[in-house]
Amino acid sequence: MTSIDESEATMPSSDARQPHLTRASAAGTESQPTVRQPASTVQNPVVPEAPKGRRRAFTIFFIVLAILAAGGAAYWLYGSQFEDTDDAEVDAHLNPISARIDGTIIRVYVEDNQSVKVGDPLVDLDPRDYQVSLDQALAQLNQARSMVVAQRPNVPITQVENTTNISGAEADVANAQAALGAAIHDQASAQAKLVESQANAAKADSDLQRYKILIAKEEVSQQDYDAAVAAAKADAATVAANEAGLNSAAQTVDQRRAQLAAAQSKLTQYQRNAAAQIDIRRATVASEQANAQNAQAQVELAQLKLSYTKITAPVAGIVMKRSAEVGAHISAGQQLLTIAQINDLWVTANFKETQLRRIRPAQPVTIHVDALKQDFEGSVQNIGGSTGAVASVLPPENATGNYVKIVQRIPVRIRFKPDQPGLDRLRPGMSVEPKVRVGR
Repeated sequence: MTSIDESEATMPSSDARQPHLTRASAAGTESQPTVRQPASTVQNPVVPEAPKGRRRAFTIFFIVLAILAAGGAAYWLYGSQFEDTDDAEVDAHLNPISARIDGTIIRVYVEDNQSVKVGDPLVDLDPRDYQVSLDQALAQLNQARSMVVAQRPNVPITQVENTTNISGAEADVANAQAALGAAIHDQASAQAKLVESQANAAKADSDLQRYKILIAKEEVSQQDYDAAVAAAKADAATVAANEAGLNSAAQTVDQRRAQLAAAQSKLTQYQRNAAAQIDIRRATVASEQANAQNAQAQVELAQLKLSYTKITAPVAGIVMKRSAEVGAHISAGQQLLTIAQINDLWVTANFKETQLRRIRPAQPVTIHVDALKQDFEGSVQNIGGSTGAVASVLPPENATGNYVKIVQRIPVRIRFKPDQPGLDRLRPGMSVEPKVRVGR
């Protein structure tokens, strides 16, 4: 526009061109006389109208300006509906496969980048040591079960024995009581006989004393006196015998009482020990049953360890970082390989904290994969619980005096919509550019 104005400004006016035209016409018509007009008859110069090219330039300028303004407004309106970032990548579950027992590798079934399904064999360990352990555990289990079978009948046997012993002790007590009663009765009889014999002896002694007086006066015969002496001696002997019998009866009573006390004590002991003996037998059976259960647990543990010699894929995916080699001796917990679950992928996008004002779960997302030059559809699943700096191993410490405010980034998990063509070509770690639609 400036060049156009300058060209127009340098163009001579009609008045400026007039002398040249006059001279040209004079040169062409030398034969004609020059006619001079009076000064009063000279007309004022006429200003020409602006050329059409200038108006066209202004029109084009304003049209272009309007197009640029409309395009900028449309771009701003379109961009205000999205939040995007290039700090994003594809993520997946990386399952480390480790040995659960010590052993020696005898076979490896997979290689790196090989696809596996759930249950596919990965690694075999030497099972012979664990088979021997299982056989030993089975033998101990059989022995423990035999002990249970042997001890279980002891409970009813002990119950029968206790019942028999108690019945016998009760019978002994009854017999002792009867014997004591008989001994007491015999003691009473002996006491009565002693009293009777003592009375007879006293009478005989009295008769003897009278006969002594009579024999001195010769009022009785010697024969009668001798008979009285013999009777007195006989009665005295009877008294002595009855006293001995009474003493023997008393001793018998004491013996019978001691026997009764012993029988009663034995009965009490049987009654007291019967329950304890049953409890002991039952405890023994319970102990043997516990031993059998422990042996069963050892068998199950041995079976588990034997099963651990065959390592299979717990998930479907692609094998990576394989370090297992045939002949290597490994320890429990040692990692052998990793399986990447490519059938369960998501995107971890690190958005600036200022972008999260409008990002919400379930918002649609367009995911551009750089490696495939392809777009995928997805949706926001959730927003991280903290910034990446806070979750790092060494979080920053913004001490007073050296603080610099930096816009932080927060991870946002984005899920792919299922059944999209090309999802099987995605791999963890691929760079992507998600664009979240935050408004309509």
